[in-house]
Amino acid sequence: MTPLAVNSPVSGRVVPLTEVPDQVFANAMVGPGLAVEPDRAAGAALAPVDGTVAALHPHAFVVATEDGAAVLVHLGIDTVKLKGEGFTLHVVKGEKVRAGQPIVSWNPADVEAAGYAPICPVVALDAVAETLEPRQADGPVGAGEVLFSWRR
Repeated sequence: MTPLAVNSPVSGRVVPLTEVPDQVFANAMVGPGLAVEPDRAAGAALAPVDGTVAALHPHAFVVATEDGAAVLVHLGIDTVKLKGEGFTLHVVKGEKVRAGQPIVSWNPADVEAAGYAPICPVVALDAVAETLEPRQADGPVGAGEVLFSWRR
């Protein structure tokens, strides 16, 4: 089976999940993946894969592929406390999306100014670390570029 390319939802610097200032992500309790320390510019977080929006909150979303692979994108840490302020949704739950399609607009600089870490974990749900082939961590990535491949 061809590995699933999981694309970065935002532009920035790739970092390992262990650098996320939240133990649930840092310890891969949700699943394996990578994080992106985003550029501090307003813009849209993009769908990481083709699929259906399985969960949607202003600060986080899950896109599930046709074969059941689900990818979580979390825009910042503890950003649920912003109660949606500063986030604009472009899709609805249950909508089919294409990789690279804008899902949520936000401004990482505003998140940081509000006292929250804008880092973005990108997690392969219900996966094991050995099935992921990450790109080189600690380097630049553009929104829509491959972040990791997921062998399913």
